[in-house]
Amino acid sequence: MSSRETLCLMALTRVPRMRLANVRSLVEAMGSATAVYEHRHELGDVLTSARKPTLDALAAMDIHMARAEQELEWAVHNGIQCLGIDDDNYPQRMRECADAPVILYYKGQANLNARHVVAVVGTRHITEYGKDLCSGLMHDLHALCPDALVVSGLAYGVDIHTHRAALDEGNPTVAVLAHGLDQIYPRMHRDTAVRMLAQGGLLTEFMAGTNADKRNFVQRNRIVAGISDVTVVVESANKGGSLITAGLANDYNREVMAFPGRVTDGCSAGCNSLIRANRAALISSAQDLVEMMGWETEAERCSALARGIQPELFPELSPEEQQVAQALQGSDKCHLNQLSLHTDLPISRLSGILFGLEMKGIVKMLPGGMYRLA
Repeated sequence: MSSRETLCLMALTRVPRMRLANVRSLVEAMGSATAVYEHRHELGDVLTSARKPTLDALAAMDIHMARAEQELEWAVHNGIQCLGIDDDNYPQRMRECADAPVILYYKGQANLNARHVVAVVGTRHITEYGKDLCSGLMHDLHALCPDALVVSGLAYGVDIHTHRAALDEGNPTVAVLAHGLDQIYPRMHRDTAVRMLAQGGLLTEFMAGTNADKRNFVQRNRIVAGISDVTVVVESANKGGSLITAGLANDYNREVMAFPGRVTDGCSAGCNSLIRANRAALISSAQDLVEMMGWETEAERCSALARGIQPELFPELSPEEQQVAQALQGSDKCHLNQLSLHTDLPISRLSGILFGLEMKGIVKMLPGGMYRLA
């Protein structure tokens, strides 16, 4: 992506009166953020239902370019990646969400498009039970899927215990922040954040200088859910950010799982409620998570490699069908999100291809959005 396009994306996010989904829709309609900027005085022909204040704000988009240039210069100086929505390193899972941010700021080493991505969320008022769950989940997850990327929000409670446990076990872990990368909130988690730069990373949609305002935490929750295959709720009261994140994951058609707690424990009331309403699957361990997701464990992967599985050709298929069929080889089964990641095909298109392959008897659909070769 060109620096010009990056600058225009940055400037566009600074325009007031623009909803998140509308920003993306406008970029897609015009073909690029650069085109939006160059035709900013003529956008009424595209945004036919937009009100005059919105069109006026877009027409004055040039006043935000100086701030965008300042941010880009600061990002380059500090080793921060500015990931536009069409950038190869932009989280593909997030790209599938209608309200995906058009630009993200990332500093770290972890691959945001890792094969397996698990979000772990929960209460800030974590109990000893919750601490044990976080430690056990990360320990077992590392044994089963050592390449799994662990995502959370660096907040007090479940978030920070998850990050630290993942670091201790050796899994990469990324924090999604509700402010710019020029600060760390809470400050006492700075040491953990620094460790994560070498074994994970820090991700945000907010420019430097953005404070950790309350509304930003709600907004960042969609990124936690959107970049992940599954969201795990460890402990949660009946209200709170973790339930919002779980709801967003459900809306994105991503898996949600929760650890149950005693009916008398307020910190588990939210988890129990999610399970009771069938909005989260009950799990008791990382083994449950891996099995429900249909992920290949490290032991299974090594066994497959030892058997010397070789790819086969499907000459009767279209190029896209062959691409999907070959992506399914080498593992017993694969989730729809993983197939989208491996093939670089949007889920909407991929679903149609998989249906066609089912009709040809080449692919079999399994429960939980899983697929395998027939």
